[in-house]
Amino acid sequence: MAKVEKFEDLLVWQKGLTQAIDLYKLLADCKDYGLRDQMRRSSVSVPSNVAEGFERHTNKEFIRFLRIAKGSNGELRTQIHLAIGVGILSAETGFELLSKSRIISAMLQNLIKTRQEKFG
Repeated sequence: MAKVEKFEDLLVWQKGLTQAIDLYKLLADCKDYGLRDQMRRSSVSVPSNVAEGFERHTNKEFIRFLRIAKGSNGELRTQIHLAIGVGILSAETGFELLSKSRIISAMLQNLIKTRQEKFG
């Protein structure tokens, strides 16, 4: 495992950024501006909070921001369910996004647990 020297080295940040980019592209033509914008904000919040917490340089703050990122990721999953339900996203696309989001959530939880156990 490579040493993490910057937040960009974190796989969970990389996956979170990819998730946000994918959502931006998928929703480019969406006319439901309220849901589209909220989904974009939620998705951007995930890697942004990982980065912000990392840059705080204290374990307590990092864990706090990882929890915020995890919450934003859960918020996004709810919005994906809604987007599937109202036909903004196809079931196939939505379920793929949900699966990737669940992986990110598990990664965040594992990182929180590791930070608590090894650095808490």
